[in-house]
Amino acid sequence: MGADNLFLKSVSKMFDDAVEILGVEPGLAKQIKSCNSTHTIRFGVKLKKGIKVFTGWRSVHSEHLEPVKGGIRYSPAVNASEVEAMAALMTFKNAVIDVPFGGSKGGLKITPSKYDDEDLEKITRRFTEELVKRGLISPSLNVPAPDMGTGKKEMAWIADEYKRLNPQDINAYACVTGKPENMGGVDGRTEATGRGIFYALSSFFNSPDIKKTSLKGKLSSQSIIIEGLGKVGYYAARALRDHGCKVIGVIEKKTSFYNQKGLDIDQIDSWIKGSRDPKDYPNQNEIKSREELLSVGCDIFIPAAREGTITEENQKILNTKLICEGANGPLTSRADHYLNKRGILIIPDLYANAGGVAVSYFEWVRNLSHMRFGRMEKRRKEYETTSILSVIESSTGKRVSSKTKSMLNQGPTELDLVRSGLEDMMTEAYENMSIIWNKNNYPTLRSTAYIYSIKKLIESYKSIGI
Repeated sequence: MGADNLFLKSVSKMFDDAVEILGVEPGLAKQIKSCNSTHTIRFGVKLKKGIKVFTGWRSVHSEHLEPVKGGIRYSPAVNASEVEAMAALMTFKNAVIDVPFGGSKGGLKITPSKYDDEDLEKITRRFTEELVKRGLISPSLNVPAPDMGTGKKEMAWIADEYKRLNPQDINAYACVTGKPENMGGVDGRTEATGRGIFYALSSFFNSPDIKKTSLKGKLSSQSIIIEGLGKVGYYAARALRDHGCKVIGVIEKKTSFYNQKGLDIDQIDSWIKGSRDPKDYPNQNEIKSREELLSVGCDIFIPAAREGTITEENQKILNTKLICEGANGPLTSRADHYLNKRGILIIPDLYANAGGVAVSYFEWVRNLSHMRFGRMEKRRKEYETTSILSVIESSTGKRVSSKTKSMLNQGPTELDLVRSGLEDMMTEAYENMSIIWNKNNYPTLRSTAYIYSIKKLIESYKSIGI
């Protein structure tokens, strides 16, 4: 069975376990579980080397809330089964963190590195045109975002093509999120999924659930190994490092790095963006095998590469106390089963990596409002702070230092507000899940997260008469 089918099977199994615990009526459970539609799109593009035909997919899992939301993945391995599994996961993910979207996902079967920007732009614009024809992209119905193999430039091409095809739509740029800032993107979207992982871990360490593990001390005292130093893994590592955590291991495809005293994340990132040749890495003594990293021992393991990297077989050597899923479906359902039996607590993907869609929601709202965050209140807050400082100085007879004044007088930037909103959503979602988990004594945090989201979906479907 292919990895993609295993991924769909894993999501399906985890959903089935949750509805069995809840005792959901079979017909309603089937409605919630089923993908409403999956579109296969084939289109030709005239490139420098001739006409090439591409295959893409867009799956809509649930339209209980609209628009539906989910990224577009560019990968040679992507297919319909994988896209359907990710669309389902998006529905549950949105519900867990209380984002008012249904779930969707897209993919294009392509190796982006084989094309220059000129050809890649042509391909992306043609794909967008095909999505528009089928009503699969729209600010009010279906809003894509970046995923594996895509980023700001692809989202800019998609937004511009949609605007070209819909010149009368004043909200056209809200058709996609993860755009450059000059096209209505928000500062903080690129880092959002990785930073969300940091907030997820912070929420866990501030909860009573830490007593369910053998972990001791604060988050900043834990040793961490990350698999995958792409957009998610890198920004998670950076946020954790900036808050005093020590990343001792990084697994990056065929090369792994280990240093008990802590790795230089930016140095590894530069190597990844450069030659990727192990011989070119400055600290040769840090290079290890993937098996060594899995078995060496750490407090927190963050699989942030892709689905199905931790299997029934390699979970046996995985030596950690806590897993926080950075990627979608990095643990197969069998690996999940055995890791739970071993007493390893897992913070599941449908919560842990939801930071991306949280900030996508902020961007979508910003695009519809046509005003950047903080525009109305930034100066007012600065004046209020100045007045308060003046009162403090008058009352105490002491001067506040110029450095402190400057820091306090500066109103929040858009990035400050985005991070604040993300932290609030991740913290509130964890607190709600934790209460439900401890009150009902559900088997795992994953089953709790699924139950928490499915309950919301049940209420939504009841409200519309299903």
